[in-house]
Amino acid sequence: MSLFFLLGCDSPGNEQSEKKDNLIKNEVSNTDSKIKAIYEGNVDAKISLIIYESLTCGHCASFHEDIYPILKKDFIDTGLAKIEFRNFPLDLAALNASKIAHCKNDGKSNILHFLYSNQKEWVQGETIEDLNKNLKKLISEQNFRINYDKCINNKNIEDYVLNDRINAVKNYNIEATPTLIINDKKFDNPQNYKKLKKSLEKLI
Repeated sequence: MSLFFLLGCDSPGNEQSEKKDNLIKNEVSNTDSKIKAIYEGNVDAKISLIIYESLTCGHCASFHEDIYPILKKDFIDTGLAKIEFRNFPLDLAALNASKIAHCKNDGKSNILHFLYSNQKEWVQGETIEDLNKNLKKLISEQNFRINYDKCINNKNIEDYVLNDRINAVKNYNIEATPTLIINDKKFDNPQNYKKLKKSLEKLI
């Protein structure tokens, strides 16, 4: 099992996180405005959901497996809500996986969901090289029609992903994943669907 996976889904300590964010800010160049966000649902829906996730986060994978299918059935497929999946990579492996999820740049979520549902297959090993190797093998076995190396080395996509993380901290003070935003307000404990459903029903 990977060290990344065992660490859970919290950001580094405040001082370390601040240094990391400052480093990212210094490295990020102008983002390609043509890169599409990954979202599902009616764009004019009354309820707007934003979920910040890290692809190496076990809790995020659990959200996709246990909570999201019910949320999709009850609120997204019915046109009551839309959801945008935003990036909050907690390590380099998650950053690379996010690049893969955005690589086709079609705004669709199928690759993202695939990476979460198969997380245990590629998030294992002791080094970033191990995880990258696993990720490349997993992607190469699928018919996604993307070039892994080209995706990983795409600077525009990298900037887009890192800007998601920067804006998450700046706009919502995000510290851990998954974090759910409902109509521009943080929602505590997105893993509790009963509580989530009640909150959403009040907005209909």
